[in-house]
Amino acid sequence: MLFPRCHFFFSQIITKNLNPPKKEPIKKIHPFLVSSSFLSSLQLLPSLHEITSNNKIKKKPIKSQKLALLLCCSLFEIMGFFMGLFLGVACGLGLMMAFIRKENARSKQRRYLAATVAAFARMTVADSKKILPPQYYPPWVVFSQRQKLKWLNHELTKIWPYVNEAASELIRTSVEPILEQYRMPMLASLNFSKLTLGTVAPQFTGVAIIDDDDDSSGITMELELQWDGNPNIVLSVETMLGVVLPIQVKNVGLTGVFRLIFKPLVEEFPCFGAISYSLREKKNLDFTLKVIGGELSSLPGIADAIEDTIHNAIEDSITWPVRKIVPILPGDYSDLELKPVGVLEVKLVQAKGLVNKDLVGKSDPFAVVYIRPLPDRMKTGKTINNELNPIWNEHFEFIVEDVSTQRLIVKVYDDEGVQASELIGMAQFKLQELQPGKVKVVWLKLVKDLEIQRDRKDRGQVHLELLYCPFGMENEFTNPFINKKLSLTTLEKTMKSEIDGAETAEIEKTLTHRKKEVIVRGVLSVTIIAAEELPVMDVMGKADPFVVITMKKSGTKNKTRVLHDTLHPVWNQTFDIVVEDGLHDLLILEVWDHDTFGKNFIGRCIMTLTRVILEGEVKESFPLDGAKSGKLFVNLKWTAQPIFRDP
Repeated sequence: MLFPRCHFFFSQIITKNLNPPKKEPIKKIHPFLVSSSFLSSLQLLPSLHEITSNNKIKKKPIKSQKLALLLCCSLFEIMGFFMGLFLGVACGLGLMMAFIRKENARSKQRRYLAATVAAFARMTVADSKKILPPQYYPPWVVFSQRQKLKWLNHELTKIWPYVNEAASELIRTSVEPILEQYRMPMLASLNFSKLTLGTVAPQFTGVAIIDDDDDSSGITMELELQWDGNPNIVLSVETMLGVVLPIQVKNVGLTGVFRLIFKPLVEEFPCFGAISYSLREKKNLDFTLKVIGGELSSLPGIADAIEDTIHNAIEDSITWPVRKIVPILPGDYSDLELKPVGVLEVKLVQAKGLVNKDLVGKSDPFAVVYIRPLPDRMKTGKTINNELNPIWNEHFEFIVEDVSTQRLIVKVYDDEGVQASELIGMAQFKLQELQPGKVKVVWLKLVKDLEIQRDRKDRGQVHLELLYCPFGMENEFTNPFINKKLSLTTLEKTMKSEIDGAETAEIEKTLTHRKKEVIVRGVLSVTIIAAEELPVMDVMGKADPFVVITMKKSGTKNKTRVLHDTLHPVWNQTFDIVVEDGLHDLLILEVWDHDTFGKNFIGRCIMTLTRVILEGEVKESFPLDGAKSGKLFVNLKWTAQPIFRDP
């Protein structure tokens, strides 16, 4: 942009000076134009250079053309200097910006690479299989993984005869007491008469190191294993009738994930104090039972009792969170054992739509509820005779050791009297879905088997109310089932001081006794607001609904007014009911259709009072059980008047 203007300016000067006035000599020359350094650098005027090299400048006339050339050259030199300076600064800044940009890009790539490496380090074998099928792995990765597993399986196969001999005796001495502990009541005794693990060693199909950010004091390794063994296991089973049966366990197949925990880490060789082992996940366990010299089907109930005993023993003796601890170095490792962390309050309310197991009449259902299948920690409810929609209204307490993995199991049976009870269905609920201090009402669908759910037959539903109370949270909420004089802090200290399972069961009995000492008395205000989408009950296409309010334990009844010719009634009626024992009573709301010569049942909803006792007021809509459609809007308020029994 600057050069065209300079070109025009210097062109005018040169043109003007090429034709100067003839009689006007140059009077004065600027000192810079005749300086020796400038003239010598240009080397354009040798004659003038010779003249000015002397100390005395000779007065010699200089033509105007030469002065114009000198002026142009000096201006071009100045302009070139500034142009070079500008270009040098610009190039320097550009190089600096390019270097900074490149360093930022490299830093970003390094961060991404570090995050990717950390993510892959936390991946398990199952995760890698989900992301990338084996055929797409690079050859060196597949080779490395296969080589590791091949080496591990090869070494295990070599030492398996020695492992078989040592493990068989260890299993005999350690498992027999466990089988006796989980033995079903119809079996008098259960022990091993023969036990060898066979010649086929387990095969490991995957290895992973679990990175636990919350625990840096140990190392957790998980081994995915598969075993289709040929063991020789013979059980000596004695029934209550005195009959001794030799029963062989055949076709054993096990698939699962075996967990090893090396903890705590120490500075003494082998650098860890103890090993904890557990079956973290039991994906599949199959076996068949056969009476030597006969058929097991000829003795009904025996096969189911033995299978339940074996499954329960494996489920609770070695399946996570239960773990076995083997000390390696001397020390106290009681902190690694499974310990109680809270109390689960379970109210078995009712069931509906149970499948009928009797040929004559209806089933006689009862429920078994447990977290761990220990005989002294399994709760059995009362039997409701000849009923497919039983109302139990029973309360149970359970000690919780690990909320993240443990489950509540409910099994509903049909009582057959002298014969073995027949299973109607079972259900489970994960404790990690509970919010501490909040009552959760759940309806669980009953299935035939919790692991393999191939049978999709409708077996009914069971209604539960759950409340989980961790130890040490007494300032955040109140457990209404525990005497207010007993704080959860005291309870926590008591629990932490107990390790033995028998002592834990004793604490559980103590809690139940204290719970029975509490009577929560108060006034329950029930407001029947309205109902919607009631089914048609009359010939004219409408209904004449009213609501009957019943307290299950006391038998107190109240009734709303009848609203004629409507499927969307609005009552807005309030009833104040004195409740003597709110924690163990039920509120039953039944909707009826009024007729001239009687009444027709529409539907009902059953609820406990635990939630309204904790929260003070509950306003909610409830679906009507037994009706094709419809829901009831209710508002409940509680005014407590607690009473404590004398011990």
